[in-house]
Amino acid sequence: MARLVYYGHATFGLYQDGTGLVIDPWFTGNPRAPVRARDIRCQYVLVTHNHADHATDAAAIARASDALVISTFELATALGEQGVRAHPMHLGGQRRFDFGRVRVTPAYHGSGIAGGHAAGFVVDFFGKVVYHAGDTALFSDLKLLGELERIQVALLPIGDNFTMGPDDAVLAARWLGAAHVVPMHYNTFDVIEVDVEAFKRKAEAEAGCRVTVLEPGGELEL
Repeated sequence: MARLVYYGHATFGLYQDGTGLVIDPWFTGNPRAPVRARDIRCQYVLVTHNHADHATDAAAIARASDALVISTFELATALGEQGVRAHPMHLGGQRRFDFGRVRVTPAYHGSGIAGGHAAGFVVDFFGKVVYHAGDTALFSDLKLLGELERIQVALLPIGDNFTMGPDDAVLAARWLGAAHVVPMHYNTFDVIEVDVEAFKRKAEAEAGCRVTVLEPGGELEL
């Protein structure tokens, strides 16, 4: 059984049968992180963009576990120069790995690295399809993504200010057609404080999905 673990902010882990994959690892300095970076062991690290609240611990975790970092070309190259194994991909690309498949999707946000692009990931993890939107605004191509992929769980930012807010995230959930939504990137700082229970009620009523609000350290069986 695959497990999705929420580590606070936009950091998640996927685990099954001894395989671990961590997305946007930010533990050091994260006021909501339930564990430390040194506690994480995994085989893969995915990074959507190079802002500190998404990439701070990517190299350290990858070195500790000899994990493969998967990211956009510019960021994978930069992380590779820090002595980690890295596999570069880019927007629209797909590739198979031991656990399944990764599709790199656009995200409308800053990249945090010169010449780069922010991204999201569709991860087919042992047959369970999870979409991590990264930091993004609402954009209409989410409708197309919902047609291309049978997304089971969508991890969507709702904090507003830096990303889409709750109302836009409800529309994103509807466009994606995901059966299940887990909100992220909210309530870590004052500027992204929102009423997550209000988002849950509205998304379930208007997007027809199930919403699970995970506390840091909480997990969901897929």
